[in-house]
Amino acid sequence: MSNEGNFLTYCIEQYKYDKKLTGKEVMELFKRYKVLEYIFSSCEALHTAKAKYITEDIDLYIKACQAVEDK
Repeated sequence: MSNEGNFLTYCIEQYKYDKKLTGKEVMELFKRYKVLEYIFSSCEALHTAKAKYITEDIDLYIKACQAVEDK
C-alpha cells in the first residue's frame, strides 16, 4: 500500500475511534462529504499533525460541507 493509502487508513481508523463510530458509519459519512478526497489533497499538511488535530480538521471540513448543503 502507498504512503497515502496508509495515511487514509490511519485517518479513518482514528476518526472511527475518536467518534465511537463503526467503520460503515465513517465510510458513509466520508463518502457523503468526499472526506477521503479532502484528506488525500491535504495529505502533505495533515500527515505531520497529531491525531486529535486530524479529527478536528475533518470535523471542520464536514461542517463546512453541511453548511453548503443546507443552503
